[in-house]
Amino acid sequence: MTDINIAYIYGFIGAGLMVTSYLMKSMLPLRVVALVACLFLVLYGYFAAAMPTLLLYGALIPINIKKTLQIHKLVKAIENAKSDTPISEWLLPNMTRRTAKAGTRLWKKGDVAKEMLYLESGSLRLVEYDEVLAPGSLVGEIGLFAPDNIRTLSLECVTDCTLFSLSAEGMARLYYQNPKLGFHVMRLIVARLMHDTEKARREATASSFGPLDPA
Repeated sequence: MTDINIAYIYGFIGAGLMVTSYLMKSMLPLRVVALVACLFLVLYGYFAAAMPTLLLYGALIPINIKKTLQIHKLVKAIENAKSDTPISEWLLPNMTRRTAKAGTRLWKKGDVAKEMLYLESGSLRLVEYDEVLAPGSLVGEIGLFAPDNIRTLSLECVTDCTLFSLSAEGMARLYYQNPKLGFHVMRLIVARLMHDTEKARREATASSFGPLDPA
C-alpha cells in the first residue's frame, strides 16, 4: 500500500470523526472525538505531504487537549460536589479575576444582568437592603436566570474588592458542558430566594407593629 493510499485512509477517518464531533451535544465526548480526529488528520498531512493540513491540525491538538482536561476537571468537580459543597469551589476556576475600588457601583436596580460575581476580598453592599456581603459571597446569579434578566437590587463596593466574574455566556457554556450544573445553580438560587423572602417577611412584620409609643 502506497503512502498516498495510507494518507487517504487516515484522511477519511479523520474527516469522518470531525463531522461526528460537530453532531455531538455532550462537550466532553465531543472534545475527545475532535482530538482523535486531529490526530488522524495530522497523519494524513504527513503521508500526503500536505504541510498546511499537518500544521493546522498539529496546532489544534494541544488546544483540544487543554479544553478536554478543563471540561473533564469541571465534570468531575460537579459530580463529586455534595449538597453542601460551596458552588464557588468548582465554579471559581472558570471565572475571571478583577479588582474594584471602594465606592464603585457594579450595577444598579433595573440594569440588564450580564454577570455573576464571587467576592474574594473586601465587602459589597446591596444598596436597597443596606446589606453588606462578606468575602465568600456569590451575588448576581438570580438576574442571569430571571425571565427578563433585570437586576432587582443595586450593588456597590464598600471597600476595595477582589472579584471573580462569570458572564451570562460563560454560565450558558458551562451548563452546556455539563447539565448537572443546573442542579447546583438551582439550589443556590432557591437558597437566595428563601433568604430574601424571610428578610421581606421580617421587615413586613416589624413595620406592621410600627414604632412603639413612649410610656
